[in-house]
Amino acid sequence: QSYETETKDRDEELKVLAKAKRIIKESVEGASLAQVSFVQVASKLASRMDFTNLKVVRLVRDLGHQQKSSALVQLATKMASTMRNAGVADPFAKVRGLITDMITKLEDEAGRDAAKKAFCDKELGETKEQKDDKADDVKVLHTKTEQASSRSAKLQEEIAMLQSELSKITKSQAVLDRLRTKEKEIFEASKAKAEKGLEGVQTAIKMLKDYYSKGDSTGAASGIIGILEDIESKMTTYLADLTSDEEAAVAEYVSMSKENGVDMATKERDVDYDTKETKMLGKSIAELSSDEDSTQEELEAVTAYREKIKQQCIAKPESFEERKKRREAELAGLKEALEILDSEPSLIQRRVAHRKLRGVEQNAIVAASA
Repeated sequence: QSYETETKDRDEELKVLAKAKRIIKESVEGASLAQVSFVQVASKLASRMDFTNLKVVRLVRDLGHQQKSSALVQLATKMASTMRNAGVADPFAKVRGLITDMITKLEDEAGRDAAKKAFCDKELGETKEQKDDKADDVKVLHTKTEQASSRSAKLQEEIAMLQSELSKITKSQAVLDRLRTKEKEIFEASKAKAEKGLEGVQTAIKMLKDYYSKGDSTGAASGIIGILEDIESKMTTYLADLTSDEEAAVAEYVSMSKENGVDMATKERDVDYDTKETKMLGKSIAELSSDEDSTQEELEAVTAYREKIKQQCIAKPESFEERKKRREAELAGLKEALEILDSEPSLIQRRVAHRKLRGVEQNAIVAASA
């Protein structure tokens, strides 16, 4: 049962017990030995006692059956037994004591239950909040760890790609360097050969011009010199083209090398940045993982403690054996209550007769002494 239901049932029990106590108190008040005879008082008290006996005992017993309370059923049995016991000097005082003890017991139980309810509400509320907070923290830390791990993996892929591209650029530049070296060697050899040939042609032209300048030149001489000058012109043009091609090749080589250098510098810088970020992420992932593990342990501890509190605070259904035992106890109490009800008439008659005889004897003693 819930705390509210138990409290309501207990309040009802307290009310009925208080009412029973009041009935007993009222039943013995208002009788004056100075106004009526001893026999009348004894008879009246016996009659009222029997009526109260039936009324109070039935009230408590019915409540016990209604609330399935073996304690109340047992209390009703004790009350009936006390009222039937002629050896008890003041049965009403004894019954009042029984009821008062039960009220005190129920109030103590109510106090303990209220304290436990407050403790349970506090602990369950706080542990739920702590559990939710820790679960959220674990989720956030796990998400951050995954994000950092994903970023680190992506950076490592980028670093690998950049390093591959840097390797390609390095190989390409090496090929370019070899080609430039070979082209330069060819140019220098071709240039030296062309310059030497041009110098030879120029020397021959000068020698022929000097020789034929001393006398009349023939047509053949003029033709030879013309051919040599044409060769000179072509060789000069060839040498100029050769130099121009070399200069263009050098410019292209320088441009490509510069481009490769810029590209390599950019990629190397990217590799450096990515490597630093990867190291930072590695450190961050380690810290996040440690925090996540610690928070997960705290979550598990809070969860375990909460489950322990729930076992203490949340009622569980009765087992079959418990229900059987309780039902047998209730049936035993009901059967005993029926036995009490069945024996009630004869007990009342015997008690009234006994009280009247005692009253007659006492009146006789008073008359004799007078």
